[in-house]
Amino acid sequence: MPKILFACLHRPDRSPSQRYRFEQYIHYLEQQGYSSAFSYLLNEHDDRIFYAPGHYFGKLLILLKAVSKRLAEVFFKKLPPVVFVQRESFMLGSAFFEKRFARRSRLIFDFDDSIWLQQVSAGNKKLAFLKNAGKTKEIIRAAHLVIAGNEYLASYAKNYNSRVIIIPSTIDTDKYSAKKITRKENIVIGWSGSFSTIAHFESAVEALQVLKNKYGSRLSFMVIGDPSYHNEQLSVKGLPWNAATEVEDLHRFDIGIMPLPDDEWTRGKCGMKGLQYMAAGIPTIMSPVGVNKEIIQDGENGFLAGNTEEWVEKLSRLIESVELQKKFSDNGRKTVEEKYSVFANRGKYLDAIKSVMENKYLS
Repeated sequence: MPKILFACLHRPDRSPSQRYRFEQYIHYLEQQGYSSAFSYLLNEHDDRIFYAPGHYFGKLLILLKAVSKRLAEVFFKKLPPVVFVQRESFMLGSAFFEKRFARRSRLIFDFDDSIWLQQVSAGNKKLAFLKNAGKTKEIIRAAHLVIAGNEYLASYAKNYNSRVIIIPSTIDTDKYSAKKITRKENIVIGWSGSFSTIAHFESAVEALQVLKNKYGSRLSFMVIGDPSYHNEQLSVKGLPWNAATEVEDLHRFDIGIMPLPDDEWTRGKCGMKGLQYMAAGIPTIMSPVGVNKEIIQDGENGFLAGNTEEWVEKLSRLIESVELQKKFSDNGRKTVEEKYSVFANRGKYLDAIKSVMENKYLS
């Protein structure tokens, strides 16, 4: 049985990027005759130390443990025919381990953000000098196949490697059930994200405040993913994300929003928040940035809103029309099922694995 080593930073079901890019395909690959091994560097205890401010001695110990594990893999352990790296296999600014994987095995590199731009977690700002986003192009050069989450990312990758394919970030529609849209007097506008992206929600606050003044108590707001967030103007307190209740929590939204600034980082995003809303049958409005313009056909399966006036106008139309809510719910769900679901894309993943196993690279 051919084997794949997934070399990544986080334990299973910890990282949304890993979960939506490859973890949800592992069972299908195993059904098709492939076995897999999962090699990650940060366990739950390490997580609490690594992403918190300070704890420099603890972080040093984590780093030494990670170095030891990767050195053993790239020099001494027998590697399977394919090594799959999602974003990076090591947390510092070196592509050394990915290059060694590529020399001893066949390397698939997958990425879903503009990770060639420097991004450092809030808890590690003082250690930013140890990071090097420029290693992304080094990993791309070394890879036998690159899987990009959208055309913008693929265009970057093709500067350094001709063997690039696009597989979008996807939703398991068996887990994401669609909510039933009914006529309601009170409407909940919701946003799901994390502490690192709460600024994106903040970019829509001006429009949301106008709507609150317009509709009064008929309108309320939910923020999921940053429990520390609080906005008195909107009377909203952030809630923690919970894997066990994720879909149930999303179903509390009547409208889902995905506001984004338009910059080099956000153009590389794969629209995951919007796709989650759409898979859950939630009428969706997104900023016309990057892949969002491919996902949303404005007025058919959702709305695109580019400035405060558009956000106010289009959210008002949704609030006031249950027929429009039903249309976006049905069409949004259909879009995900046909283009952005695990089922719709699992064959592409299987073909990618086969092509690398057989040295018949896709492009």
